[in-house]
Amino acid sequence: MDELNSSDNQYSEVWNGPAGRAWVQTQDLLDRIMKPIGDSLIEALAPAPECRLLDVGCGTGSTTVAAARKLGMKDSCVGIDISEPMLAAARKRAEDEGATIKFLCANAETYPFESQQFDAIISRFGVMFFANPVQAFSNLRKAARNQAELRLIVWRSAEDNPFMTEAERAAAPILSLQVRKANAPGQFAFGDPRSVNRILQQSGWKDTEILPLDIACSLPESELDRYLTHLGPVGTALQSEDQQTRDRVLQAVRPAFARYIHGNEVQFNAACWMVHARAAS
Repeated sequence: MDELNSSDNQYSEVWNGPAGRAWVQTQDLLDRIMKPIGDSLIEALAPAPECRLLDVGCGTGSTTVAAARKLGMKDSCVGIDISEPMLAAARKRAEDEGATIKFLCANAETYPFESQQFDAIISRFGVMFFANPVQAFSNLRKAARNQAELRLIVWRSAEDNPFMTEAERAAAPILSLQVRKANAPGQFAFGDPRSVNRILQQSGWKDTEILPLDIACSLPESELDRYLTHLGPVGTALQSEDQQTRDRVLQAVRPAFARYIHGNEVQFNAACWMVHARAAS
């Protein structure tokens, strides 16, 4: 893995530690939740013949494999992520699908990509954690051919996504959680479309289009406890807590999700931006 700065080290430790392991352990559940979001990204992609594609923050590889499937399973896709546990799962997924995909364990902000090698760059929730987003997208621009397509799905604001922060609010009296900072690297760092547009303009991308995307997501009600105790800031924090604390937190948090339960399903809206741009000549 290439050298990381302090912010990257924080995320590298998390995604190579408890958060990365939790994503792998709950991969089946996350695949179900994220499928309609990933489908929206792949359906919007318009690859040219013989397209070579990069998936940034590819995680366990679901979007990378889906992109390879759309491209005909040719040796044309590369996935990059800082989490080795998640990439191990991605490699296994690709092997099971019969897709020849190269996976890089590295930071896309600083990785020395070969110049002008990609016709398309995609990401599903993988670009909001860069310490220096202008540097990151400048580096990606260098890796892209002229007129290459950039297609991203990112979260809108925390206010637009109450489901994503419900557990933190309910667990606050019990757990000491890091406060989210506006515009800082993290889940909602790209919530302001003006900031996203500025980042892309300053890093060599043009014709930027940022459109709201609202996607209905669900998980079985029977899986809600697993979701709450493994994923997000609360789930990550619970990995290092004793069973008594885990039980107390779950008792405090679960009632906050009652309004999302409909029959046997937990249903929520994923409020996102669909970002599209082209590499400037």
